Amino acid sequence: MIKVTLISLASLSLVLTSLAADADIRRGKTLHDENCTRCHDSSVYTRPNHRVTDLDMLNQQVHRCRDSQGFTWPEDQVSDVVHYLNNTYYHFGDAKTTK
Repeated sequence: MIKVTLISLASLSLVLTSLAADADIRRGKTLHDENCTRCHDSSVYTRPNHRVTDLDMLNQQVHRCRDSQGFTWPEDQVSDVVHYLNNTYYHFGDAKTTK
């Protein structure tokens, strides 16, 4: 009985962690699509000579864009956009380290 309970708790934890990550990516995509595509399309992320070469640079660039465009995103929303862009285009590692 105890083993089953521990396995169930571990499984539940993995599911909740996965759902939280998906929610961040979804919110990041929504924020990106509603704001960032005003200035550029996705080709800026996929061109061979893109300027962003690591997670720190990606985080800095999202902050620059937010500030220059006057977006009022708090840090958790910036992190969600970074997480979305990293997961979708860059694949530098865990974007959650940017918080």
